[in-house]
Amino acid sequence: MFALRSRCASRVANSRLFSTSTRLRAPEDAPKPPRSIDDSTSALDYKRAQRTRPPPLPPTDLPRSQSAEEAVTNILYNTPPPSLQPFKKHIFNCLVQNEPGVLSRVSGILAGRGFNIDSLVVCRTEIRDLSRMSIVLSGQDGVVEQARRQLEDLVPVWAVLDYTDTRVITRELLLVKVSILGPEYLEDQLVGGPSHEPRRGPHPPHQETKLEKETTLAHNFERGAHPNSHTEPHHPPPLTASEALRHKHQHLHSISVLSDQFGAKIVDVSENSVIVELTAKTNRVIAFLSLLKPFGILESARTGLMAMPRTPITHSSNDSDDAADEIGVVDASLLPPG
Repeated sequence: MFALRSRCASRVANSRLFSTSTRLRAPEDAPKPPRSIDDSTSALDYKRAQRTRPPPLPPTDLPRSQSAEEAVTNILYNTPPPSLQPFKKHIFNCLVQNEPGVLSRVSGILAGRGFNIDSLVVCRTEIRDLSRMSIVLSGQDGVVEQARRQLEDLVPVWAVLDYTDTRVITRELLLVKVSILGPEYLEDQLVGGPSHEPRRGPHPPHQETKLEKETTLAHNFERGAHPNSHTEPHHPPPLTASEALRHKHQHLHSISVLSDQFGAKIVDVSENSVIVELTAKTNRVIAFLSLLKPFGILESARTGLMAMPRTPITHSSNDSDDAADEIGVVDASLLPPG
């Protein structure tokens, strides 16, 4: 009897030990995401430690004298006169925590204030848990400053810098696919699918539907013309092999020369088009696109504006002495009288 009880007790202990070891090993076998160095609350601790009294908001313009219509509208609907401050382009540089949902919260605050974001670029930095956002928008100084402070109060946001009046380096990346057959065959290339293959022969006859026939008949009846006198849309003649080769060589050479002038480079050459890459300021990108438009732009993609402030250079006290030595002694005979 004693031996039977000891056997039962050993079995129960073994089963409990097996179940305990199974429960302990199960979580270790499951895959785990990489452990984050910091979380969103780190941004709050940093801002609390660096808390300083913010400067006052930019002064608004003085209200002008109201007309009778504006005074009545203000009394009835409590609508103050609009501000006369000009709209200015602002560049925000946001340092945020690298976690899901930050982009939607930032864009939601700007959209709630009625801002139209011109461009937004976000990417990870050299720090694993830190991302950088470059936002370009237009607005009045006082309203934009209020939006900046509201963005900085978000939990996953470390800091928001306004680079509007700062000397910065701005760049934008452009990828544009340009036709090398000419603008006459641009529509045929757009219909040709991903390969942008133009037509090699005449278009197949188009079968007009009943609605198209009735529309054409009504149009001719309104203009008082004969039904068969309507002109067909002009289509360029199909290219022969020699003509296509001549067009490609001339246009490819012109696009290559234009790209060299702007510091761009051709990164892909296909049978009927080329892809050009350009990294420059926004105004230079717009100018380059306008010059490429006569060739026929099939597709274009732009990344948006990225900005980084310049590092100031400290001048030593000896620079003024060196400048005075370079000027030298002024001859009094060369000075005007008096």
